[in-house]
Amino acid sequence: MLLHPWVVKSPQSFENPGTDYTRHNVAYWQKWERMLRYAREHDMIISAVLDIATHDDHVPAGSEDERRYIRYVVARLSAFSNLTYDLGDDLDSFRDEKWAHETGTLIESWDPYKHLASSHPVHIEHQDRASDWMGFTSIQEWSRRQHALMLEQRQIQLKTGRIIPQTNEEYGYEDHYPQWAPAPPGDSADTLRRTAWDIAMAGAYGTAGETCRRGTNIWPNTGGGWINGRGDDSMVMFKGYEHMVDFLTSFEWWKTEPHDELVNNDAYCLAKPGEVYAVYLPKGGKVAVKLEPGMYDAKWFNANTGETISLPSAEGATWTSPDAPGWLDWALLLQKHP
Repeated sequence: MLLHPWVVKSPQSFENPGTDYTRHNVAYWQKWERMLRYAREHDMIISAVLDIATHDDHVPAGSEDERRYIRYVVARLSAFSNLTYDLGDDLDSFRDEKWAHETGTLIESWDPYKHLASSHPVHIEHQDRASDWMGFTSIQEWSRRQHALMLEQRQIQLKTGRIIPQTNEEYGYEDHYPQWAPAPPGDSADTLRRTAWDIAMAGAYGTAGETCRRGTNIWPNTGGGWINGRGDDSMVMFKGYEHMVDFLTSFEWWKTEPHDELVNNDAYCLAKPGEVYAVYLPKGGKVAVKLEPGMYDAKWFNANTGETISLPSAEGATWTSPDAPGWLDWALLLQKHP
């Protein structure tokens, strides 16, 4: 509300800005367009979160002002390819599921380019999974059983008859809030990096935020990080995520499915049996992989550094790897020899 997407009489007033909900603040939306253009040039996708009433319901649900606002956003921003829509953060704390279904359906009808859309409720079950408008789920769940959880989410989605990406958009922030999150007062960069592997190896997606423990916490030096975009070069958590992306994009990951039944030693496996087997060992060690007939090129991947180490070819109904070269987490990639 206080970012002033509408025209206001007193922009410096926190308590009573005098918002005119019938008029949109063009300068504000031009800023959005500059951001989207810059992000597109850097191959980044922006999530437009239509959160307008989390605390004080200035714009009533389903009102003419609300519909005008959302339709304006869709008309103004949909020309950008690097965009997804989110009906609102912690949506079920201020809108019900009927509203979510109706509004999501409207966005789909208004958007000529059919960008992916979602909603982000507090409770996992409040997802309009079966509806055509929902392009991906966006849950929040803070446990450290993310691999099993996201496999469960895939099965729940499968039962609807619609296959869409499963995403945990809040599973932790580096050394930050909330106090009740795992390993209070938050999580280390390494814990979140490992959690990201747990999610990805379930054939699912996740988002995360780097530390915001910067600055004095006194205006104007209120800190940096994901809270307000004031990051600096000391923030390196996503360097660890970068290696995971390098591993997953080194093969046709979108053709694989979770197949943990093909491996032992508490390892995770994404596979297209007979073509590719991607294995993650959270605790290192060795792993036995059940293979389709054929010979497979094999290599270790250091999940911490991105280093790759070639192995002799793998073959046989059950192939057992040597011990991982180090004591941390490692990944293993087997691809059918051409």
